[in-house]
Amino acid sequence: MRSGDWDTAVASFSHATQIQPGSAEGHFNLGLAQLSRGRYQEAIASLDKAATLAPKLRGAHLFLGIARYRMDDYPGAISALRRETQLDIKNANAFMWLGVAQLAAGDAEAAATSLDEAAKLNPSDVDILYHRGRAHMLVSKESYELMYKSDPNSWRVHQALAQSFVEADRLDDAAHECQNALASRPSEPGLHEELADIYWKQNQLEKAEAEFQEELKIDPESLSSMYKLAVVSLERSKPDATVSLLTDLLHRSPEYRDAHYQRGRAEAQLGQAEPAIKDFKAEVAQTNHADTESLRQSYYQLAQLYRRAQQPEESKAALDSFLRLKQQADAAQAQKLQDKMKRSDEVNR
Repeated sequence: MRSGDWDTAVASFSHATQIQPGSAEGHFNLGLAQLSRGRYQEAIASLDKAATLAPKLRGAHLFLGIARYRMDDYPGAISALRRETQLDIKNANAFMWLGVAQLAAGDAEAAATSLDEAAKLNPSDVDILYHRGRAHMLVSKESYELMYKSDPNSWRVHQALAQSFVEADRLDDAAHECQNALASRPSEPGLHEELADIYWKQNQLEKAEAEFQEELKIDPESLSSMYKLAVVSLERSKPDATVSLLTDLLHRSPEYRDAHYQRGRAEAQLGQAEPAIKDFKAEVAQTNHADTESLRQSYYQLAQLYRRAQQPEESKAALDSFLRLKQQADAAQAQKLQDKMKRSDEVNR
């Protein structure tokens, strides 16, 4: 079979099964050869025979399911593939094909569950990720359709529309739908934050600030709104407000991502060098395992602050770290662009 001469393989394995009709492996190999030749009905018979002779034979139910799927026998395919996942719980391919068959049968919710499991087992497989994304999109579509049928004027419908418009970069429409949702549910937690996020994307910082403040009136425990309000306040040249908000935030959640970095920026603007250095060092200590923009900028800010404080060695060390991380980030970005161009060329060939 390695040579790709499937006709010869079919003939050879057919002869072998005639000599040893009780050989599950012989019927299995014959079924694989028939499947590869597109002789699906024959493959089903051979693989079914192999699975009957050796019910726990790894792969028999998998390829039997694939053959039945190719014949549009989705219930039969699902049954066989589910059996394979029970026999081999770490077989990502079996879970993927089970999800594919469930999608074909119209059961997107079950497919999403199967494909989620496949992605856990093999998180970098692009085929799995493609089918998983498709399954989840169909589940979302079905949910939104049912929602609209149940109550087309529901605030949830307006919220869902707003989110879809954000994804399509139709921010004016998104803001309008979010406002419609708020007209019905002005005190619903999360809605003011969603509208504020839209305004922020539109660079309408004053409106974003007001909506984040409204969100915190409704939900004072919303750490995400507190953090975003702090950053928007900093962008609106209100470093005092930023320091106050982030001090409260870090008291509640000492490991909150980027909070030390943003508070350090605000303290630096206020001329509070020592607290700023402390915050940037805290950010570096939290993120030294991963290269992020806040990590790189923390080193850059430290280099500037140490230079002003006449600490040249510390400044040089921080600047060296910034340049090293920036070089690595630039190289990674260039590689991504190169890979994207390569994939584009392959598609256009």
